[in-house]
Amino acid sequence: MAELLLDAKDARDWIYRGEGAANLILSYTGLSPLFVGKVLRVQKVKKNGISCEELSSDLSVHEVLLWKEDCDLLSAPTREIAEHLYVQHVMRPLLGSNHVDAGVRVLVSSDFLEALGNNILSQRPSWRVDDADVNTQCNYALLISDHSVFPQALHDKELSISVEIKPKCGFLQCSRYISEEHTIKKSMTRFKLHQSLKLQQKMIPQLSQFDPLDMFSGSKERILKSIKDLFSTPQNNFRVFLNGSLVFGSLGGGKYITNVHHDKAFEDELKSVIEADDGARTTYFLELVSEAVFRSGLLNRLLEVQKLDVYDIEGAIHAYYDVVSQPCVICKKLGEDKLSGRYSSVHSLPLEGSLKIVRDYLISATAKDLSLMISFRTREKVDPKSPYSVIFHESTGQSFDYKVSFIDLDMKPLEKMIYYYELDQKILRSYTKKMGTIKPPENSARVEEKSIVEDGNFSNLLYSCSLALYVSHICKQ
Repeated sequence: MAELLLDAKDARDWIYRGEGAANLILSYTGLSPLFVGKVLRVQKVKKNGISCEELSSDLSVHEVLLWKEDCDLLSAPTREIAEHLYVQHVMRPLLGSNHVDAGVRVLVSSDFLEALGNNILSQRPSWRVDDADVNTQCNYALLISDHSVFPQALHDKELSISVEIKPKCGFLQCSRYISEEHTIKKSMTRFKLHQSLKLQQKMIPQLSQFDPLDMFSGSKERILKSIKDLFSTPQNNFRVFLNGSLVFGSLGGGKYITNVHHDKAFEDELKSVIEADDGARTTYFLELVSEAVFRSGLLNRLLEVQKLDVYDIEGAIHAYYDVVSQPCVICKKLGEDKLSGRYSSVHSLPLEGSLKIVRDYLISATAKDLSLMISFRTREKVDPKSPYSVIFHESTGQSFDYKVSFIDLDMKPLEKMIYYYELDQKILRSYTKKMGTIKPPENSARVEEKSIVEDGNFSNLLYSCSLALYVSHICKQ
């Protein structure tokens, strides 16, 4: 569809759906069968004129070296096309062709992009507007199926409801390249650690109870718990769409402000989908979502791709400097006394070994950052010829078709390795600082113990000691 050109007159048919750090998503409202049921993904550019990835339009020399195993990727004349091919030829085989929609490229004029930018300006979050504009220098935009609606429901004019979930990283690191002072990474997920920094930076109003380990556990009970935790604090990780319109969650991302201010509002939205009494619809809906996550089995496949990161960023960053043929800045900062052969073993690898470490890390980074879209539609009778999976919800007596897709499979720029390392260090500093401000309860417990002994109340002493040990345990967690 690359020969099709979208011009200024076409801009009125595309409305704002949402945006991330590097792209805007637009929904189609026109009548052309080519675009009905599609969304358009358009690149952004920083206000200072630097692209959102702060890179040229072409793959760098070192990126060409990194992705040389995929000849189609290297033949791409621009980064835009290379990123499209990355989804097709790298991520799609890893995650499954039935669950990855690479989309198609369409030509867009600068007039179309400029008109589009003006039309949606008032709908975008102000802080996003201050940060970046539509990139009018792009030649292409990406046309993708709108996974916020069930595909068949569009034609049959049926109701559909979809959930977007960011599962995040679902495993604990055990890399030998993690430094001693950062061993917390081996017992706490990256998501939980990052929450401390986000709270400190006032990006979130409260810490989320969501733990990716629950979602990736394979346990029905723990998956349901993870879905409930995401619903309680959606941040930028949980959204619900009814017939393509957002009814729960945030649009612009980043500041994590939900557009639903009361649980009853969402309950009312579910009336047309979930057949249950007031107060029970939300519970049954979350059960439906967790059942789809469990039955799909896709998180097992996703986890395998995430686990391509076997070195952690603390090891992979050293391979990065070998790939770009630069002296290792990290080794210089750490000093010779802290190296003790730990990182020299990475630097002694042949170039192919370094390339594999970095390539696998960047593929894993895509897998840790993607979203899962689960679309549902109600059905009266089970059709054995239907290409879709079916869930019978025992609590409501309803049957639902469901479809699961992976979205947001962006190719991560090679230069982003430095950003990943610096963010990792910032997260760990924030968490360490937070833990340092928590006062241990031992002293107060000893004072209480002393006063109780003086009173001769031995049973209270036992209770007090048990309480102190419990509080100490909780504080250490």
